[in-house]
Amino acid sequence: MASPNLSEIITTTLRNRSGKLADNVSENNALLNRLKKRGNVKPVDGGRTIVQELEYTENSTFKRYSGYETLNISPSDVFTAAEFDWKQAAVAVSISGLEQLQNSGSERVIDLLESRIKNAERTMQNNLSADMYSDGTADGGKQIGGLQALIADTPTNTVGGINRSTWTFWKNASYDATTDGGAAATASNIQSYMNRVWLQVVRGTDRPDLIIADNNYFRLYWESLQAIQRITSTEMAEAGFSSLKFMDADVVFDGGYGGNAPSDHMYFINTNYLFWRPHKDRNMVPLDPDRFSVNQDATVKLIAVAGNMTLSNGFLQAVLLD
Repeated sequence: MASPNLSEIITTTLRNRSGKLADNVSENNALLNRLKKRGNVKPVDGGRTIVQELEYTENSTFKRYSGYETLNISPSDVFTAAEFDWKQAAVAVSISGLEQLQNSGSERVIDLLESRIKNAERTMQNNLSADMYSDGTADGGKQIGGLQALIADTPTNTVGGINRSTWTFWKNASYDATTDGGAAATASNIQSYMNRVWLQVVRGTDRPDLIIADNNYFRLYWESLQAIQRITSTEMAEAGFSSLKFMDADVVFDGGYGGNAPSDHMYFINTNYLFWRPHKDRNMVPLDPDRFSVNQDATVKLIAVAGNMTLSNGFLQAVLLD
């Protein structure tokens, strides 16, 4: 006979695996892996939007003076905030009454559920990883706003409610190899292009710590180094990502089969200012209560996530593209 505790089996199994799922997603994505190590995975309690505070200008009261000269003590408005919409996603684990009968006995039911749960986890993992590189327009704008939105090819878009055409402090740097450099990227010129991009996004000791490249750009940089000894990143290699070094930043290959980094792109990321902000109660967890179809013999359990990528500094981020 069918297991009478099927709902409990599904719920318990999913709850036990939800933390592992969140970890696996971060381990499957070079960007999210670095944000996690930086402590920039910051859960949110709630709110109408996800608010990300940021500095947008220097304090205007700085003044050189002599003796009793009057100082400027006017209030300075140096902070503002970007607001990012909540984005939601879910994947379902279901089992029909017939499948429950066919897989009689608790062990058989668990075996069937394990297969479906692992598939659901891979589905969530792969789609979230893809979304981290997206422009946020899929499914009518319900997608997470990833790197193509936050570090845009043409940085005149609106990010976090702030129009970059109006507020230039919010723009990222963008360098087109053909348009700005005069020729498409090759193994012989890519280091020169990378130098030019790097110099645009360094502020004292504040500089990119992660460079993410697609298949082609990683290959070009790799081939440009093959005449000399390559310097690799031990930290990223231990995390399972193929990586090199440029200056003191990790250059990470996040492509390959099913890779999600956009073609012919290399992102220069200062991860101090980039965040993954999931809701604390909806970070890849099973939803309660169980969903029972009113006109079907089936039980459905949903694994869900709500949150978004956020940015607190635009001009210290850059993209190199063709």
